[in-house]
Amino acid sequence: MLKFKFLLWMMPRLLQRAVNTKPACAKYVAGKTLEFQIQTLDKVGRHFRIQHGKVTSFAGLTKTPKFTLTFRNADRGFKILSAKDGKEAFLAALHDEDLFISGDFVEVLWFQGFTEYLQPGK
Repeated sequence: MLKFKFLLWMMPRLLQRAVNTKPACAKYVAGKTLEFQIQTLDKVGRHFRIQHGKVTSFAGLTKTPKFTLTFRNADRGFKILSAKDGKEAFLAALHDEDLFISGDFVEVLWFQGFTEYLQPGK
């Protein structure tokens, strides 16, 4: 559970660093406003906001996310979110029902594109 919570706490810092150090990433998020959350089935999680080129997160969940990523449990969530092959891990998690996605799938795809900037060399 602690690894999952720590990863969720670190995620906006890593994403913001990508915005600050990679001009293509800064361009990607420019003008974007998005609020979403990542949680487990037992409602442990954080919500995130992307606005004015800044990425922030807050403890707990929000009532109005554009989308929600819900993991079966914290252990599976950590393994999937920290996997080196992110897209494949997400697809496998969806197939294995370790991950459930609700909300606006267009925004989910946009977010997937944003996380690509966390990879070295992008």
